[in-house]
This record gives sequence, structure tokens and C-alpha cells, in this order.
Amino acid sequence: MGQTTFNIRLNIKTCNGFECFGKFFLGNKREFATAIFDQLKGTKNIDFKNILQLDLVESINGLPASIQVISCSLEELAENCKLITKETFRDINLKEI
Repeated sequence: MGQTTFNIRLNIKTCNGFECFGKFFLGNKREFATAIFDQLKGTKNIDFKNILQLDLVESINGLPASIQVISCSLEELAENCKLITKETFRDINLKEI
């Protein structure tokens, strides 16, 4: 089996559709990636009027596939970035102890 990695992509709506403007690398543990994504603020009822989306992406041998998508407000995006950073920091530092 090939290498599997997980990312959360930050997407913004443009006149050409949604464009990725950033991403968080979450490593290769599905449980960790989905646990973080499940804590994020936003709505799973995707409304194409919303301009911000977060996309949980699984890549196997470099081929990406979207697992889950939520839309969120700018304020929710800020809180989500804080949560992702905090949980990733915690996971990395607990591995080393």
C-alpha cells in the first residue's frame, strides 16, 4: 500500500470557482485528521453563496480525494486555524515525549 497523507485545505470562492489559498498538513493518521476536522466550526450544508470552505483531503500516492467539506464564516475560519494549530502542536510534541 502507498503512502497516505491528510490535509485540510482552505478554499475561497472566486469568479472561477473555489481556489485553494492555504493548507494544513496533518500527517498520515486518519483518526487524528478526522478528529480535528470534526471539531471545526462551520456547516456541512454547503451553500455555494458562502465564500469560504474547508476541505479534508486524503492523498494516496499523491492522488488527492476530498473526504469532507464544510463552509464557514471568516470568524469561524480564524477559530478553526487556531484549533488546527493547537492540536497539531500538541500531537507533534506528545510524540516526542
